[in-house]
Amino acid sequence: MTLTEKYLKAVAAQLPAAGREDVIAELRDALMSRMEDREAELGRPLTEAEEEAVLREMGHPLAVAARFGAGPHHVVGPELYPWWLFGVKTALTVLAVITVIGAVVRILVGDVEASQAFGQAIHGLLWSGMMIVGVATVAGFIIERMKDKPAFLTEWRARDLGLFEMGVFSSAWMAKATDMVGGERADGIKDPAPGRMSPTAGAVASGVAWGVFVLWWTGAIGREIRPGVIGGELMVDGVDWGLLVNETVAWIWWPLLAFGGARAAFHLMRAAMGAPVRFTAFGDVAFSIASLGFIGWFWLYSPMAPVIAVDTAQGFVDRVRLLWTTGEMVVPAVIMMVTAVAFIAEVFTLLGAAGRFVTGRDGRRHAG
Repeated sequence: MTLTEKYLKAVAAQLPAAGREDVIAELRDALMSRMEDREAELGRPLTEAEEEAVLREMGHPLAVAARFGAGPHHVVGPELYPWWLFGVKTALTVLAVITVIGAVVRILVGDVEASQAFGQAIHGLLWSGMMIVGVATVAGFIIERMKDKPAFLTEWRARDLGLFEMGVFSSAWMAKATDMVGGERADGIKDPAPGRMSPTAGAVASGVAWGVFVLWWTGAIGREIRPGVIGGELMVDGVDWGLLVNETVAWIWWPLLAFGGARAAFHLMRAAMGAPVRFTAFGDVAFSIASLGFIGWFWLYSPMAPVIAVDTAQGFVDRVRLLWTTGEMVVPAVIMMVTAVAFIAEVFTLLGAAGRFVTGRDGRRHAG
């Protein structure tokens, strides 16, 4: 068997059966023509090395087969790549925030030393980051080979581009944060709805964030969060906070998993529907009620309730005063205040969502 025949067999092995013979016949003719031209230049038959040089000029069999083969010749093409990159950077940003928070919590509850916590966090961040990139690449591979392109590539709307105004890891995040607190943006751009994304873009961002949270909570990315795994002895003012955290996680692990999964699915669903006002408001009402129920349980019945709860407003004030004047009861006072603020914020969220559901109008939408 000549080198040319071996070359053609290698190309043929990479081609689909349909049309393979026609492609090989066309390629053989092209190769024979090149070799005849080279023989005419030299005035003699080609040596084996010269024949191989002609084959090398034609290209590697894998590359030649790809030129003749059907379908995309890339994993993620140039049209989809910006979406792939934006999604990866957004997910990595959320992952980084969750990982840092998790490391800080582990240090506070005495689970591990600071150096060990952050070392494990970095290791988990790298491993989970590779997983996110892998999943995004597989999704891109599938989308590239779909017969009909997804609607987000072809039917996007200008009013839903608020999310993309902020390049991930860019100074625009700081500009947006400045808008939220009523400051003046450094870039001088006026936003008709300061600090707010469009409804659909916000839904996508929330869906991704809650999805990453669910993966983190289940241990699919990062360190596993389960009873008996998290928590360690941490005695403060005679209270073992590590034990309380572990017991609390034992109570909330499955409910919080269901809550996070439901929120991720809800946000992605409303993004696909164009974020209709009443549907969004209905979901916000339901999730606010669930959140208020959780906060109430945490305050009254959780393993931490006997330590953090107070019976009266005066008791609340007295504990805050004790914290500021003596520095005592730091952990119970901080958790107490955070819980109270979360309760108040959730009440306002519930009232706002109920108002939007009744009126069918969303005052948070961009002007126009």
